[in-house]
Amino acid sequence: MQPRQPSALCRQFAKLLGATPAVINGVCTATNARTNLVPKVLGRKAGSFMYVPQAYSYENMDRQGRALCLGETVILQSELQPYISRLRRHGIKVTAVHNHWLFDSPRLMYIHYETIANPLDFAKKVRDANRVLTSRNIRG
Repeated sequence: MQPRQPSALCRQFAKLLGATPAVINGVCTATNARTNLVPKVLGRKAGSFMYVPQAYSYENMDRQGRALCLGETVILQSELQPYISRLRRHGIKVTAVHNHWLFDSPRLMYIHYETIANPLDFAKKVRDANRVLTSRNIRG
């Protein structure tokens, strides 16, 4: 069975987020890595996507063009409050903030969020929230 190609809407969704579109389990998914974050884990450089992910999706579109929109991003502790404030200002629910790994430097957290919205509106709002994330290189 051939993997499905992302729709035009999925490609536009990913483009707004500076991410790569894919269809996984029939769901539009867009992924990116925060390559400016280079953590160390257990004293070793960790370049895996698992450490520095940004992932977004939408699914179950209704007749009004609104879908279940989800997001997750790796985040530095210093970025948390401004990021959460921006998401909330846009009506996006923050559902979890936690660590994934122990013994990492810098300390990385992961934030999850969700809403029911037009996927492109969601992407624009998340893109705005992403503007608070540092672009400078951070090494552990």
